[in-house]
Amino acid sequence: MKVVIIDDHPLIRKGLKSLFSLDGSMEVLGEATNSRDALNLLNMVKPDIAIVDLRLGEESGLELIKEAIRKGIVCKFVVLTSSAEEEDFKLAKEIGVDGYLLKEALPEELLHALSMISKGRKYYDPGVLDLVMKSNTSLQDDEHIEQLTPKEKEILIELGKGHSNKEISKTLYITEFTVKKHVSQVFAKLGLADRTQAALYANAKGLVKYVINS
Repeated sequence: MKVVIIDDHPLIRKGLKSLFSLDGSMEVLGEATNSRDALNLLNMVKPDIAIVDLRLGEESGLELIKEAIRKGIVCKFVVLTSSAEEEDFKLAKEIGVDGYLLKEALPEELLHALSMISKGRKYYDPGVLDLVMKSNTSLQDDEHIEQLTPKEKEILIELGKGHSNKEISKTLYITEFTVKKHVSQVFAKLGLADRTQAALYANAKGLVKYVINS
């Protein structure tokens, strides 16, 4: 997995490089501290994943990501930030970031998140998800979960893991048509609009348990 680190804090860059050097699957192709250098770096090395600080001095990491996407740069973008503000998270999700993690995350959590993201899934920090769920009272009522059948609850857990209908079909040994039907029922019973909301809900309720290999 080839990554670049875009952060204006030397200690963060050094810490990430040290962490990644211990993981045989990670290769740091370069670093940048501002938007201009970051765009040049992304164009030049074409990484699999770009780890971007939310705030690059006086510049915005989200604006950098938007500009990179506009220029046709193809890679997965992961925001690594100290901000747990709901508005920052919502803006990041709106522009399509693949991950949003807090800098207080444990090293193994970061590595697990990057592994998931490299496989095409999304990863949002549980701490941020908790804040989002608390602000959305329509998703707080645990009684809604009790309305789900055992199979629908399994579907919800799989949605929380970011799995596609095809992946859920293979995991639960049911047809994709049946998965689609169950997904619609989960949305209806919980008052959810889409798969992203379902993933947020499942993770915030603690339904999803990840096993991190050492």
